[in-house]
Amino acid sequence: MDLQTRILIVDDDEGIRTLIGDYLSKHGYDTVTAADPIAMRELMAGESFDLIVLDVMMPREDGLTALRQLGSDAPPVIMLSAVGSDVDRIVGLEMGADDYLAKPCNPRELLARIRTVLRRRASDEQREAEARGAVSEAVRDEGSGNCLYFAGWRMDIGLRLLTDPAGQLISLSDGEFRLLRAFAEHPRRVLTRDQLLDWSRGEDSEHYDRAIDVQLSRLRRKLSDGEGGGDIIRTVRNEGYLFVPSVSETSGG
Repeated sequence: MDLQTRILIVDDDEGIRTLIGDYLSKHGYDTVTAADPIAMRELMAGESFDLIVLDVMMPREDGLTALRQLGSDAPPVIMLSAVGSDVDRIVGLEMGADDYLAKPCNPRELLARIRTVLRRRASDEQREAEARGAVSEAVRDEGSGNCLYFAGWRMDIGLRLLTDPAGQLISLSDGEFRLLRAFAEHPRRVLTRDQLLDWSRGEDSEHYDRAIDVQLSRLRRKLSDGEGGGDIIRTVRNEGYLFVPSVSETSGG
């Protein structure tokens, strides 16, 4: 394990901070702890971290409020909460968390989730670098000929590329791309979670049922980061999700 992989643990319970910190340190991670979001921000102002483990229930400022204030360039975040309902988990993921665990959690499961999130982030960064290096401007302009267009965005099915209205390439994982394709091929209708699972499931779909919530959260965040992508996927309470814009196979549609 690379000892430079740094994890910031934010929890008002000193015992939990120590327990998690010691366990992760034994597995090769460099850990730093903070008792509240204020201390977290002070540390982040002067140091860099690869991942944040953030408690939800804290006095004065809760973890969800702290999560909302993190910028788009923040490291991945795993939320911990004594309230482990599906609603709280989905809210946390939709606000930008990369994963969500109910407390008390098994340190071994937390370690496994941390490894998965870090591996996913590294894979995304590598894929983005390869896409930017390998795809020429001409190819980006012309595309593969198998494209879907919505709200100024271009989704190239053949090249598996997504370009925002400003022409910027948006890096998507395989799962995120499949999920967006499922939305784009069924626009302007409410889709249930089960339908999204069926339409976006890939060959490597073991445990995808649990992962789709994370991928949906990450996809919405990436669309929001792009120009004009603030309200492309809308949550329909108690029903599912709606892909808002119309979709065309031509850029002028």
